[in-house]
Formats: sequence, C-alpha cells, structure tokens
Amino acid sequence: MRWTRFFIPTTKETPKDATAASHVLMVRAGMIRQLAAGAYSYLPLGYRTLRKVEAIVRDEMDAAGAIELHMPVLQPLSIWEETGRVEAMGDVLLRLGGPEGDWRPNTVLGPTHEEVITEIARAYLNSYKRLPVNLYQIQTKFRGEARPKSGVLRTREFLMKDAYSFDIDKPGLDASYQKMYDAYCRIFSRCGLPYVAVEAESGPIGGDASHEFMVMTDAGEDMVAISQSGAYAANLERASSQAPAAGQGAVGVPEMEEVHTPGAGRVEDVCNVLGIEPSRMIKTLVYDVHALRRDGKKETEWTGWIVALVRGDHEVNEFKLAKVVKAALPNELILKFEMATPQSIEKLTDAKVGFAGPQGMIDRVDKLVIDRDVAAMRDAGSGANKTDYHVLHVQPGRDFPVSHEKAVVADIRNVVEGDASPVDGSPMRLAKAIEVGHVFKLGTKYSDAMQATFLNRDGKPAPLIMGCYGIGLNRIVAAAIESHHDENGIMWPVSIAPFEALVISLDPKDAEVSAVAAKLHDELEAAGVDTLYDDRDERAGFKFKDADLIGVPLRITVGRKALDEGKVEFSVRSDGVNHRMTPAEALAQVIRQAHGAR
Repeated sequence: MRWTRFFIPTTKETPKDATAASHVLMVRAGMIRQLAAGAYSYLPLGYRTLRKVEAIVRDEMDAAGAIELHMPVLQPLSIWEETGRVEAMGDVLLRLGGPEGDWRPNTVLGPTHEEVITEIARAYLNSYKRLPVNLYQIQTKFRGEARPKSGVLRTREFLMKDAYSFDIDKPGLDASYQKMYDAYCRIFSRCGLPYVAVEAESGPIGGDASHEFMVMTDAGEDMVAISQSGAYAANLERASSQAPAAGQGAVGVPEMEEVHTPGAGRVEDVCNVLGIEPSRMIKTLVYDVHALRRDGKKETEWTGWIVALVRGDHEVNEFKLAKVVKAALPNELILKFEMATPQSIEKLTDAKVGFAGPQGMIDRVDKLVIDRDVAAMRDAGSGANKTDYHVLHVQPGRDFPVSHEKAVVADIRNVVEGDASPVDGSPMRLAKAIEVGHVFKLGTKYSDAMQATFLNRDGKPAPLIMGCYGIGLNRIVAAAIESHHDENGIMWPVSIAPFEALVISLDPKDAEVSAVAAKLHDELEAAGVDTLYDDRDERAGFKFKDADLIGVPLRITVGRKALDEGKVEFSVRSDGVNHRMTPAEALAQVIRQAHGAR
C-alpha cells in the first residue's frame, strides 16, 4: 500500500482531554476519531489493527473447539427480567425510548449476551448427547457508561468476543474453563501483551469462580495485588492476605477509658488526640440493610443495621463484606445494602457520625461483622458511642464479642502494600492494570433462572452447567500501545501492527531511489508481508516522525547516500538501531521477522 493512496491523518496536536498514552497516540496517529462521548470511529489504520486482533481471537477460539455464531444487539427486556438482572445492571443497561405501548421501551441494547445464549441453549441443548458445546461471537456491545474516558479503554460502544460453554456437570465445566483459560493465554501472548492472570470477582455477571487477564499500566483503572514470588495475583476486589496471628487475650489490658475528643471524628484526628497509631484504632462502619425474610411460604420485609469493624489503617472491601453478609443471612433476600445515612447512624449509636464504637453494638444490630485483623487486636481505641468522645483500651472478646450468634469474623478488608501473600507469605505490591479478558464459572445461575435444562443419561432433567468468557478487542489495542510506546509514538508488536513493514523513500524525485523502494515494497507484498510504502514528497525528518508515530515495527529506508554504496537501512521500531545492508539482505530480514512473529 502506498502512503499517498491511503488515509493516515496524523497530527501533532494532543487531545485536550487525553491523559492515557493510548488515547493520545491513537488520535495523533490517525487511528481513531471521537464522534461523541464514548463512541469512536476507527479510521483505516486503527481498523487494520482491530481486525488483526479479531483474527487472532477467532483463530484461537476455533482452535479451542468453540463454534462461532452471531446474536442480536437488540434484546427484549423480558429476558433480562427472567434473570433478575435489570436491577443489578442499573443504568448500564441501555433502553430504547418511545411512547407508551410502543415496542421500543421494552427493548435494550445488549451490554452482554448471557440471557440470549441461554435462550438459545434451552431451545436446542435438550440432551446430554448434544453436550459439551462452546458457542462464541464477536459483536458490538453497548453500556451506559456514565463517565467514558481514556479513549477506547472506557466507552459506551465497544467490540467484544464473548463465549459460553455448556456442560453436563462440574468436571465438564472445569475442563471447558481450562480450555478457554489456555486459549486466552495464547491470544494475549500472540498480541504481544505482558499480561497477568489474576483471581477476580464475578460482579453482576455472577458465578462462583473467575479470573481476569490484566496488563499492568498506570492508565488502568483496576488495582491488582501481586506477590513478590509471583505465586499469587488477584484483583483488589478479591485479594486476600495471610491470616493474622491469634490475639493474646485481655490479660494485662486496662479497663476501657473514656477520652474527650471534641470535633475529632476522622481516624487521623482521633489518633493525634489519643496519641496512638491508626493500626491501633477500630473503625466502626454502619450499613443500612433492607431485606426479605423467607420462612417457608411466609415472607416478611425488614430493615436494620449491619456493622463492620476494620482497623483504622485499613479500608472495608464491600465486595467481601457483601458476600459475608449474604452467607450470614442465608434465609434473607437482600433488597438494599448501603452505607447508613447520618440520621440512621445517630439513631443506632446515640452519637454523631465519627464517634461509633463496637462496644454494646451486638444487641442493637442484625450482624456484627469483624475483620479478622480486628479480632486479633490488643488494647485498641474506638468511638465511645457518645458525641465528642472516644475510648482507649478496647479489647476484642472482652468489650465486644467475637464469638456470638450475631457476630462473624471474616476477611472484609482491602489488602495493602506489603501484606503477606496467602499462598507463601511473600510481600505483595499493588499495581494499576487494564482488564483485557475475563473468564467465569457461571454454574447454573442463568440456566436455573431461565429453566434451561437437558435430559441426563438417566433421562431426568438437569440444569445446564455454564461458563462465560469475554475479551475486549478494543482494550487489547489500547493495552498494546500502553505497553509498547515511547516519547515518539507507538511501537507495535508485529502480530497486530496495522502494517508489518514500512519502506521509506527519502527522495521520491530520484528515479533510482524510488525504483528500489517500490521494488522492495512489491517483493514484500508478494512474500505475504503487509507493507506500507511512504512515497510522499516530504522532508526526511517529517517522514521519520510519522514513521515513529504510527509505529510500524519493521522499516527499510532507501536513500541516495546509502544506495551509492549498494545499501539500504534496516531498523526495528522498538530499538531504533539502523543496520546497513544490501536490499536483498534487508528484504530477507523483514520477511523472516514478519513471518516469525505470526
């Protein structure tokens, strides 16, 4: 392809709202153009890379035995109501507007396709003889992203590969899950991504086990905990640390002492007044809960409080807390669970916000959830349940129960830098990351809700056992740039570069230079190397800046001076070192590296 016949609108200007390197470089390299917030046009250069990513994904999915299909973006609201996910998805679920009685208000733009694939499965996968099967698609998704940002990393419209496995039992699901996990490793390796697979929470998708595939970069919005040994990695939502040593009990701890702390409601302020470190403080966090209690056929709505205790230097992990609360209230359907209002806190504690403490709480709340680090504390400080007062010498087990029918001790905090890994005790670090893929073991969450059953070998109906596997194709493109760029532009991995090779003619008006450059371009194309030929009548410096910006990985430069010696220059974008060699040698070098990267 000749540059003069292609469309590459490069620019020196940086978008004023762009902070992520991938956003800046995709705009400057003429790969994308924003049409509206969260919606981008892929210009020819960007679309070529997106299609190459798509080809790798499709190749590996097919090789893993998955079967491609195509499902509609337009979905009836009714199937989302079957699974109860209308409320769970909230504003993320985009609905069409229209007059009452029209078809549009009952239609959504699919953010994902679990319901649609389950509807297909219940129609056709009615016998164990048709299982296992894995169906996948590459399709546009729409999500009501409130704050789209970072270019194509967070958008309202995006391209996703989603696959769904169906099995007869748990061992079958485990095997399907491992196949997809392995396929994902191959996909991200082929795309040149320095990825890490981490344990993850399933979120609104559901399921009982999942892994995310992360690329470490400051442009990411996820936080990952990684052990120094490399034996453990998990998303911050799920990450755990080694359990603390058992507490030493109350022996030698003085009785609680009330201290006047006027206006000191924050941990830092209280610690300054009390003269203790935040690690010796107990934070008492109050949550309002609204639930439906099921007792046989009888259902009773109730409201109450859940109180969570964490150390002053720790933060509650609300994903962990919600799981603990759900397990602790097995007969309750939680309708609402959120931080209590100031009015609610005052009603519970008889004190203003900032002065709550665990002592005496067990008789007032529905559950007291105690982080295991708090249970191991000795001689702590806390709120006094009295405005402008705190207490010293609080001892878990003496001044509030840790063993009680309404008390639960569990891991409910976020890990912090330096925490010991739960696997081998090595210290953990926290790093920002971009999620590029996610695999879930769904189990029977959707098949139960939508009554998708099959007849097993005994002729009895059983729910389909499901897995779900998603990849964000746009995110792969952005993550590759975040991982491979310098101050001059993009440094594409050969496998997903819009063009594998670039031939630059330094003087198009020189007949011999142009002839050699054109011949190299044609021979590379004939050898199956995707090649761009910069035949523009521009200064050499201008061409080199554009070449660095768009990041074509393999480059041959043809100029008068080198050609007088029978040479051209070969270089690799990632190292920038020029090697003089004959045109035939440069041709062979490019072909070898291009073919070797596939």
